[in-house]
Amino acid sequence: MKPTVVSADVLFEDHRAQLKWEWVAGLGASERRFDEIAVRAARSGADLVGYLNYIHPYRVQILGQREIAYLTNATAEDCARRISRIVTLEPPVLVLTDNQVAPEDLLSMCERAQIPMFATHEPSAFVIDVLRTYLSKHFAERTSMHGVFMDILGLGVMITGESGLGKSELGLELISRGNGLVADDAVDLYRINQTTIEGRCPELLRNLLEVRGIGLLDIRGIFGETAVRRKMRLKLIVHLVRRETLEREYERLPYEPLTQDVLGVPVRKVVIQVVAGRNIAVLVEAAVRNTILQLRGVDTYQEFVERHRRAMEQDK
Repeated sequence: MKPTVVSADVLFEDHRAQLKWEWVAGLGASERRFDEIAVRAARSGADLVGYLNYIHPYRVQILGQREIAYLTNATAEDCARRISRIVTLEPPVLVLTDNQVAPEDLLSMCERAQIPMFATHEPSAFVIDVLRTYLSKHFAERTSMHGVFMDILGLGVMITGESGLGKSELGLELISRGNGLVADDAVDLYRINQTTIEGRCPELLRNLLEVRGIGLLDIRGIFGETAVRRKMRLKLIVHLVRRETLEREYERLPYEPLTQDVLGVPVRKVVIQVVAGRNIAVLVEAAVRNTILQLRGVDTYQEFVERHRRAMEQDK
């Protein structure tokens, strides 16, 4: 899945309430679009104050108190050259922060070059944090995975497995036990930073769960608002397999925890055998509780190995 583009008007409207900003120049460029290469929020000060060759082209440029002082506290010739340098590098958006007023030359150049300029009373550091978080999520590397994604005991869990093993029925039972549904069948996964995968439901499938023989169920309508989640961070993959698959491909007691690569991030994985008569929902919740212990640094298998070693030394 390729990241979508973002336009100046979408960026402005999405943060109008939070940043309380105004559109002061470049109104004719409301549909100006840029992709993930062109959108990188600048760090305050260091990207602009000092050597101009450190300004990277195509970045959202933040202009705070120090930056405006740098553009205005010089000879008229130097000020014009510095402003022209910024415009030449084609920033997708300029943002005035700290209640600063843009120099007339900068305003006129933005109008001529059709570069949107927003102005806000908020401090530079806050604006940068907000825009960096927004843009990193918007352009995050993404993929889709088949399965049921749930909030189980506060942990984001993806239930995967071969068709016909009862993933949706298992999801329904887990919901009836107080857990929450994020997505069924198709799950959109986004790598929002180097170590974190976030899962969301496609708009078309939101709140829906398909159960064979019954059809589509509106989980929110049946179980209430608390039975659904908008998004969760993926922490565990529960893979359902048949007996022959388990015996052929997996160890009964793996020495190291299993993981599965998702968008370059290793995600913990457990494998559960599906056999008639087993309470799979209880096993899944037990696996989740065990994963929570492992995330807290408690490794039951290693403790057993150490206990076994001490017993052998005592026998000797």
